[in-house]
Amino acid sequence: MNTEHTEILGSEQTDLEQAATLLRAGKLVAFPTETVYGLGGDARLGPAVAGIFEAKGRPTFNPLIAHLPSVQAAQRYVQWSDHAQQLADAFWPGPLTLVLPLRKGHGLSPLVTAGLDTLAIRVPAHPTARRLLALVDGPVAAPSANPSGRISPTTAAHVLAGLEGRLAAIVDDGACGVGLESTIVGLAGPEPMLLRPGGLAAEEIESELGQPLLQRDVKDALTAPGQLLSHYAPNERVRLNALEAEPGELMLGFGAMTCDLNLSASGNLTEAACNLFGHLHRLDALSRPIAVAPVPQHGLGQAINDRLNRAAAPRD
Repeated sequence: MNTEHTEILGSEQTDLEQAATLLRAGKLVAFPTETVYGLGGDARLGPAVAGIFEAKGRPTFNPLIAHLPSVQAAQRYVQWSDHAQQLADAFWPGPLTLVLPLRKGHGLSPLVTAGLDTLAIRVPAHPTARRLLALVDGPVAAPSANPSGRISPTTAAHVLAGLEGRLAAIVDDGACGVGLESTIVGLAGPEPMLLRPGGLAAEEIESELGQPLLQRDVKDALTAPGQLLSHYAPNERVRLNALEAEPGELMLGFGAMTCDLNLSASGNLTEAACNLFGHLHRLDALSRPIAVAPVPQHGLGQAINDRLNRAAAPRD
């Protein structure tokens, strides 16, 4: 892979204009969203999208999310529906991705959808991301800005550590507020389906819809990002539902307990979600196996456990 100088930009208007110019020229730029930092490329430019897969080492059968600055912009690329409008009204901008049938004449690179006839699309809430997207004035494909399968980045430093030399620039605007990737809901079938739990609790979506979300079978073919069985993984082994560390392990705690780092000493799931990837990065840097305390399986705990299960999954 060819390497290039990776420039660190701020969130000032001139910096964002430079970042937008790079994106429109087919370069890769990482930028913050409220969930994690994304590795952005113009979704209409095949070489740029191919560059995302190359930089991450991401399998090309794994689709990407297209990011837009507004609902109106998103509607240009997908076939809109009543459910889409309902969820967009309630949760956009925010940590929710919708998967909808592609609109005819969409103009996107087929690499974005991994050849599927649906598109994962999101309007992020982070003000810097929205300003950048408005300047680009087009869809930006942006998976998490980390090597494929590794811990997602919640700071610019995480991005630089994993991808330096593989992208043109990083827009640094501090740590991400949510800290977990977006929740993905499929709206291409007869009923809404939870395709990936994330930074918006499924219970909130179900309350808004007035019906339960269908659940995806993990054996189903990939239909959205973030469905690989082994993903978000530190370099060392991860052991889940541990009450204490074994000799040689580091302990990632939850609630009141003795540990090396605690996701939330008070048992707050929102705080735990925000801390998850940052704490995994810090522990991973110590090059020892990681034991993780049990996390409740409700609210944001569903998404936290989803990430932890993938981090601990056997690797090829």
